[in-house]
Amino acid sequence: MSKPIVAIVGRPNVGKSTFFNRIVGKRIAIVEDTPGVTRDRIYAEAEWNSINFGLIDTGGIEPSSTDVILSQMREQAQIAMDLADVIIFMCDGKEGLTSADDEVADMLRRTGKKVVLVINKIDNPSKLPDFFYDFYELGLGEPIPISSANMLNFGDVLDEIVSGFPDGYDAEEEDDIKIAVIGKPNVGKSSLINCLLGENRVIVSPIAGTTRDSIDSPFEKDGDKYTLIDTAGIRRQSRINDDIEKYSVVRAVAAIERCDVCVLMIDGAEGLSEQDKKIAGIAHEAGKGIVLVVNKWDLVPKETNTMRDFRRLLEADLQFMSYAPILFISVKEKQRVKQVIETCKTVSENRALRVPTSQLNALIQDAVLMKQPPSDKGKRLKIYYGTQIGVKPPLFSFQINRRELMHFSYSRYLENRIRESFGFEGTSIKFIFREKGDSDDFIG
Repeated sequence: MSKPIVAIVGRPNVGKSTFFNRIVGKRIAIVEDTPGVTRDRIYAEAEWNSINFGLIDTGGIEPSSTDVILSQMREQAQIAMDLADVIIFMCDGKEGLTSADDEVADMLRRTGKKVVLVINKIDNPSKLPDFFYDFYELGLGEPIPISSANMLNFGDVLDEIVSGFPDGYDAEEEDDIKIAVIGKPNVGKSSLINCLLGENRVIVSPIAGTTRDSIDSPFEKDGDKYTLIDTAGIRRQSRINDDIEKYSVVRAVAAIERCDVCVLMIDGAEGLSEQDKKIAGIAHEAGKGIVLVVNKWDLVPKETNTMRDFRRLLEADLQFMSYAPILFISVKEKQRVKQVIETCKTVSENRALRVPTSQLNALIQDAVLMKQPPSDKGKRLKIYYGTQIGVKPPLFSFQINRRELMHFSYSRYLENRIRESFGFEGTSIKFIFREKGDSDDFIG
């Protein structure tokens, strides 16, 4: 099973994004004192007591609103709740219990999932407001008073969250290759799966949003087992006339978490979009194999070097994942579709590839001779030893003299040399840098 998923839900402006940012340790979700700022859920990796999980921030839920934007936010929150193993229900400790809280609580009770009720904006838990005890009426267990701004009682909340995770979530994966087909709505995901399966196993419709949930389709090809995961697409961002930066996060978060290889489908007629970049970023950060598939290539007007120029644009916009192979296909015309499974198999094998320690250290010595490591104030970076300590994705550990001397540019140089020698097409590579005599890790 994949890592557990935790969703944060609640009315607008109760402090969900501040809580999210504090947990993940980064300012990922924008925080502004305006209701409805977070209009799409946002996903990040989090950890508590060595237990890793995915955390989803959501836009505020206004259960009875007919406003188009608020309705879309409510739908996004519902999707997050469907994905989650544990749900954090956040209420406002200054405003008190509202009828909207009652309606959200009713939605949560129907999920049948573990709900952790937190009451935010309580700066002094020894002096709880009288109305605090009204939250017991929600029937969701004991409310936990917290302050997102001051990280008050976060440990209690996190302990309660991880206690609700299913057993065995880190169990070994099965031997089939799981391929998640991800991308915007109406880009051809379901059509591709039907074409690969040779049957109409997945509903195909020109209406965006037909696929509401992930659909698994197991099959065999040339003796190898695969599972194709069709995912609901990402809806386009609503046009909202304000200057608050908006975020878009895929409906396919859970599918990305449990797959081996992501097939990111791009509409060749439209080109790469911001949604595409965000999906690619999630798959990259998750360490999944990635294959970029440009569909509807039959609709693209052709000139000399059209494919080459399109490839260069993709590589320029997705520099962080230059390792990903790019295929140009037409599902409708069945052009180069067979290459998709073949490429996914290669990428899956590359994620499990191991480099012998002797060969790795020989490569490091050559790399250092070809390009001297960086130095600062007379101190030069020294790399004593390297070894591969993990796969899926490949993980390398290097023993060095001083971590602060390992610049990003030199880490990237080492990665490029490793790729030149050993391949690893389609998969990210992770590095850990350790100083002599300590056990702290710096991941580059």
